[in-house]
Amino acid sequence: MTKTVLITGAGGGIGRACVHHFAGKGWRVIGVDRDDFGGDFPENGCFIRADISHPDSAEAIFRQARDFHPSLDVLVNNAAVQVAKPLVETTVEEWDSVMASNLRSVFLFVKLAHPLMKAAGGGAIVNVSSVHAVQTSANIAAYAASKGGLLALTRAMAIEFAPDNIRVNAILPGAVDTPMLRAGLDRGHVGGGDVQSRLDNLARKTVSGKVGRPEEIAHAIYFLADDEQSSFMTGQAMIVDGGATARLSTE
Repeated sequence: MTKTVLITGAGGGIGRACVHHFAGKGWRVIGVDRDDFGGDFPENGCFIRADISHPDSAEAIFRQARDFHPSLDVLVNNAAVQVAKPLVETTVEEWDSVMASNLRSVFLFVKLAHPLMKAAGGGAIVNVSSVHAVQTSANIAAYAASKGGLLALTRAMAIEFAPDNIRVNAILPGAVDTPMLRAGLDRGHVGGGDVQSRLDNLARKTVSGKVGRPEEIAHAIYFLADDEQSSFMTGQAMIVDGGATARLSTE
């Protein structure tokens, strides 16, 4: 039987890789993004252009999702925004926009997805957090706080949703070559030079000596979503970072 997945931030690096990976596995894909996806969205899927940070948008998105298919097996909360600047220079509006997109949207989407998953007999929620939830750096405080909050929310949801046969896990990607990563390379944490030089410097900071590919994260997300592979996992945070957090910062 064909399963259905809803992926937010579907047009970004990791989201786009997830759309194609799930579709390649035969899933029915619903994608959500505030920007157009382009012409290669799966033919049997449904793309919804909307901003997930607004509560009214969340309800409208799920009305369209229910019209497309009455139940839902997996929700991938992937959409996020990042403000890269010193905390003391971050405005209230910027802080609130990060929290609305990265944390409140998950709260809203999970409330709306829950009855659809119950109708399917259970399912899985995968929250895309970040290594910044556990180890971070300067000038990215709002993003780090939102991703840390997402870990606590993941644990709370796992406990509450277990009786409904809904598993909830988080994935914490490290440095992955996405538009968001490239946009944040001007924080100064990986030196100067052009984008490729900064990517190379970033790669040297990981144990594996490379920056991740979106497809590698999509495979890990699929693992957490798939009941055959991760049926005994819930409430967990899985780090996929090329070993970056394994190394002491003082080394």
